[in-house]
Amino acid sequence: MHLYTTLRIGAYHINHCEDYLFTDTIGSDKIVCAVMDGCTMGKDSYLVATIVGKLLRKICKAIGYKEFYTKELAAYTPDKYLKEILRELFREINLIKNQLQLEREELLTTLIILVADTRTDKGVLLAVGDGVVNINGVVISFDQDNKPDYLGFHLSSDFEDWYHAQRQRITIDTLQDISIATDGIESFTRLAVPADDEFVDPVAFLLQDGTGLGNEEMLPMKLKTLEHRYGLNHTDDLAVIRMVR
Repeated sequence: MHLYTTLRIGAYHINHCEDYLFTDTIGSDKIVCAVMDGCTMGKDSYLVATIVGKLLRKICKAIGYKEFYTKELAAYTPDKYLKEILRELFREINLIKNQLQLEREELLTTLIILVADTRTDKGVLLAVGDGVVNINGVVISFDQDNKPDYLGFHLSSDFEDWYHAQRQRITIDTLQDISIATDGIESFTRLAVPADDEFVDPVAFLLQDGTGLGNEEMLPMKLKTLEHRYGLNHTDDLAVIRMVR
């Protein structure tokens, strides 16, 4: 599998990029990817988006060690890995919340997380809040009418109850071309006179178009094309991960 990523501050943002992204592996055949979008109306929301990414790295490494030494996770499905990762994420965020005395407004971030098993060619993703995903050519937008859900709303909830209540979960039967993106991908607008008047859909161009596949800088190059050729730029922060077989 080839992974392509990009993380950029939005044209209308000044001080911080409030999005973050994460990729890692568990063992030799599990890939974990996530994009986070800190709430603009929150407090220092770039911090919690970054913290979630760092905690996911810690959790994936710990699970990888456990799988290597005990073999008890070898038969886990992507769904079971997802649940185990999120359970630990809740626990770790609560520890940091207490250690740093963080307020609820400092813990508001969306999360789209993907767990892919390249051995079985199966995967699962969960979106907590807004964002956009592409599953083998089918684009799905999670839009909660500008009132997105955030992890910080549920840290005191019973994890089992919260997890089973999630409806933005998608099971993937074939890992061919999968993307996850923060909702900044839907914020493209024309900010300059285009060199080319031809219409282009930024979502399809970034998540479905095959131009540049094989070049690890594919997504940054596509963003430059959108900006300099079509005069389009994303006004909101943007994090994209695209996984292509």
